[in-house]
Amino acid sequence: MERILRGVMRYRNTTREQMVKEFKQVRDNPQPKAVFFTCMDSRMIPTRYTDTHVGDMFVIRNAGNLVPHAEHFQDEYFSCEPAGLELGCVVNNIKHIIVCGHSDCKAMNLLYQLRDPEFSSRKNRRISPLRAWLCEHASTSLQKFQNLRQVGLDKPLIFSSETPLRKFVAYIDPENQFALEDKLSQVNTLQQIENVASYGFLKKRLESHDLHIHALWFDIYTGDIYYFSRNSKRFIPIDETSIDQLLDEVRRYYS
Repeated sequence: MERILRGVMRYRNTTREQMVKEFKQVRDNPQPKAVFFTCMDSRMIPTRYTDTHVGDMFVIRNAGNLVPHAEHFQDEYFSCEPAGLELGCVVNNIKHIIVCGHSDCKAMNLLYQLRDPEFSSRKNRRISPLRAWLCEHASTSLQKFQNLRQVGLDKPLIFSSETPLRKFVAYIDPENQFALEDKLSQVNTLQQIENVASYGFLKKRLESHDLHIHALWFDIYTGDIYYFSRNSKRFIPIDETSIDQLLDEVRRYYS
C-alpha cells in the first residue's frame, strides 16, 4: 500500500494537471469509441498498449476476459458484464465491442487444468470461486478447444458472430508458436464474440451492422498485439507489415 500511496503523490506532481485538462475536455460531451473487455491480470494495461486516453473506452475486466452467455441469466440475475454492454452500447451508443485475451493467462491456465473431472468437481468448485466462475462461463471455450485437439489443431473452428446466421472460420495459431494454454486463450477470446451477441438488447443493432465485435490478443512476453482478421481467418500481429491490410478490413466491414 505504501507503493500505491507514493504513486498517487508522483501522479499529483506529474500527470495530474494533464489529466484534469483531458477530463475538462470530455466532461460535457464524452464520446467513447469502444467497450473493451479484458482480463484483470496485473500485466494487462489496455490504455497503454492501445494508446487510448480519457474518455476513449469503457473498460471491463475480469478473470479470463469472459462475457457470460445470456443463457446464464434470467430476470434480475445479471452480472456487471452485460450491464456494461448495455451502458456502453445502448445508453452511450458505442459501435465497437472489443474482447482482448492474452498469453500466460492464469485463468486460462486454470481452465486447462479443469479438464480433470476431479479438479472441476462440485466439491472443489464450492471452495474455489475462480473454478466455479470458469466452469460456469468458460466451459464452452474448453469444450471447443478439446474438440479441436481431437480432430487436429491445424483444423478450423467455426464460431457464430454478430447473428446466429453469420459465421466465421478461425485457425488457431497455425504457425504453432504458442503453448496449448495460449491456444485455449485464443479460442476463449473468440468464443466471447458469440457470448456478446447472445444478448437480446443488442440484437437489432447487430443485425443492422450498426454494432461490431472484434477480438484482440496480447502476447505479454513480446508485447505484440494480434487482431483477429476474419478475412485471413486467424489472429494477425498488428505491425508495419499488416497495418494497411487490417485498416482496410476494418474500414470495409466495420465502419
